[in-house]
Amino acid sequence: MKKIINRPENVVDEMLEGMAAAHPDTLKRLPDSNVLVRNEAPVLGKVGLVSGGGSGHEPAHAGFVGENMLDAAVAGEVFTSPTPDQIFEAVKAVDSGNGVLLIVKNYSGDVMNFEMAAEMAEAEGIRTEQVVIKDDAAVEKEDDRRGVAGTIFVHKIVGTAVEEGLNLDEAAELARHTAENVRSMGVSLKPGVVPASGQPGFTLQEDEMELGTGIHGEPGMERKPMQEADRLTEELLEKVLDDMDVAAGEDVAIMTNGQGSTPLMELYIVHRKVAQMLKERNIHLKQSMVGEYMTSLEMAGCSLSILRLDETLKKYLL
Repeated sequence: MKKIINRPENVVDEMLEGMAAAHPDTLKRLPDSNVLVRNEAPVLGKVGLVSGGGSGHEPAHAGFVGENMLDAAVAGEVFTSPTPDQIFEAVKAVDSGNGVLLIVKNYSGDVMNFEMAAEMAEAEGIRTEQVVIKDDAAVEKEDDRRGVAGTIFVHKIVGTAVEEGLNLDEAAELARHTAENVRSMGVSLKPGVVPASGQPGFTLQEDEMELGTGIHGEPGMERKPMQEADRLTEELLEKVLDDMDVAAGEDVAIMTNGQGSTPLMELYIVHRKVAQMLKERNIHLKQSMVGEYMTSLEMAGCSLSILRLDETLKKYLL
């Protein structure tokens, strides 16, 4: 294992220190915590917006703290949920008296710890709402679907909406509406390596890929021989479009997301095929996002997230 780190047990602390040092005009770190918040938090008159989860997915989640996005992000250890106490500190830091919306990916540890933090906040008189994102189309049972890169669309849309004055109930309803209209599907070519273990999260042969792998290296739907980019893109996009039943004439946004070590060259090759397929189906591509938004350490591969756009979602996204 080769990584540019000091001691494995210090990677999250030193990463957060580096992020705060790199972006002093945007965010700050709460003392003695794994919480990064907007410099101006709490923003008076506005619903607070908090997300987070295990580290190793950068730029998620702290990279999305700022105007029209999150007010705070809570970082757990690598691929590990943040603690309820850490989440509670974030809630207190961003509450201006208008309540706090928690955006949570559907993993048992995250859901449990955010719920416990919400209970702690309620005991202190801070009203919260929690929205759980389940956008991973690789999992058949809807309640078990994992939250993956499509979560970023929720951050952006709700972040803009609360900046423009939506109250807590309205923001939670908009977050759920956004989550219902986004699906994602990924493919992995090689695993990431958690610093503390120094071992790959899973193994693949040189000529293998795995469809539907989770962002922590959870098993996917199927292992199969490597395919050319166009055929692979067809498999990913067809799965997502069919899962959502997207029809001709509809408007969508697409995120072509790198998992950590996939060159932009390859992501743009994939996105080229995505655009071609949507045009052939008369589905209107209103926004394209290509790059690394939610990674898995140095995992190689990509994911596609598609957001069906109505007028409300289009307004806040664009």
